[in-house]
Amino acid sequence: MCFVSCSDSKKETNKGIALFNGEDLQGWTQKGGEAVYKIEDDVIIGETVSNTPNSFLTTDKMYDDFILELEYKVDPSMNSGIQIRSNSLPGYQDGRVHGYQVEIDPSERAYSGGIYDEARRGWLVNLDNNQKAQQAFKQNEWNKVRVEAIGDTIKTWLNDVPAAYLIDDMTPEGFIALQVHSIGNEEEPGKHIMWKNIRIITDSLSYYSQPMDIEPTNTKNSLTLDEKKNGWKLLWDGKTTEGWKGARLDSFPQQGWEVNDGILTVLASGGEESAAGGDIVTENLYGDFELKVDFKITSGANSGIKYYVDTDINKGPGSSIGLEYQILDDENHPDAKLGNHEGSRTVASLYDLIQADVDKPIKPVGEWNTAYIVSKDKHVEHWLNGVKVLEYERGSEDFKKLVSESKYDQWPNFGELEEGRILLQDHGDRVSFKNIKIKEL
Repeated sequence: MCFVSCSDSKKETNKGIALFNGEDLQGWTQKGGEAVYKIEDDVIIGETVSNTPNSFLTTDKMYDDFILELEYKVDPSMNSGIQIRSNSLPGYQDGRVHGYQVEIDPSERAYSGGIYDEARRGWLVNLDNNQKAQQAFKQNEWNKVRVEAIGDTIKTWLNDVPAAYLIDDMTPEGFIALQVHSIGNEEEPGKHIMWKNIRIITDSLSYYSQPMDIEPTNTKNSLTLDEKKNGWKLLWDGKTTEGWKGARLDSFPQQGWEVNDGILTVLASGGEESAAGGDIVTENLYGDFELKVDFKITSGANSGIKYYVDTDINKGPGSSIGLEYQILDDENHPDAKLGNHEGSRTVASLYDLIQADVDKPIKPVGEWNTAYIVSKDKHVEHWLNGVKVLEYERGSEDFKKLVSESKYDQWPNFGELEEGRILLQDHGDRVSFKNIKIKEL
């Protein structure tokens, strides 16, 4: 197998390490469903089984940057895939495998080589605009796949034809897995998908990396294919301050905030609440919604995402009033030990009212985390990195009791507005945001 273009005679072939020894599945573990994996003639064979979820034969080792090549042959009636940088975490959908998938698609759709986000965001790169790649798949024959995952860039080739070029930084590391897709009761079990010549390079990647002559799909501050289809909109365009203004201004603050390289950052100014640039809010009001925001904190930082904000309330010092998804460095900020209820000021909590699950999957300072808030018919949920960490009912008796015991008691009908603004808080610490998206319900 060649890890380099044939025109470059200086680069040796067959570099890398074999991930499969040809004899047994040492170094691999099955997750998910109960499809059958067996070995014949140096080939891994996956066999469909009825009434079981998607099955994944996963590497025990985790990989960040790599170049992977393998060959596969698939039954024409099957759908499958190769997982890369994927994970199975106890708190995420009971351990469900999730992450990037290089598609294996023998159907007329012909998306083989496209990139799907398994159990998360859906399609990231399909092949609707890449007819050459769609035609590269060989039905009932061995197909060769090449995958380069280097930094935030994933590139795929199918039978040496460029297929997908993705720039996305959601997951920097994970296992590699061979998928056997679930089948319905009406489908005949016992269909096969086969893999062989599975090799990986993890060193000298810049030397072995190949150029790609197709346009990349960049998910940074962009809607994915499935998000567009499902009615999501960008709440921040990644370039300007359009759609946002100061909470107590008619325009965006002249200081205290910066837009740089697709990242919106509130600057450090000593930790005081709304004393520099001040909070920023959406120009539009929102009722029922789903909201996604990527955020990154610095050591000891404090901030928040507020919703159902009325900027006409509390025109004095401090922040505008609204329900708050707390953003905090729990390890280093004293607020983590404060609050009307113990832990109710920790990250992802409903600030000062409800503590987020203590087993929440928070990433370290300096890494990006994803906040997700859904509010529909007064039912609200906070999610962190794909895991639900709390839920409550706005206006319920339990909610009103919590408010009556908190600092919000001075604001009549706190948290019960039919619609309000979305707010990003200036609490005097450096915190960054990107990929701010909303879906109105």
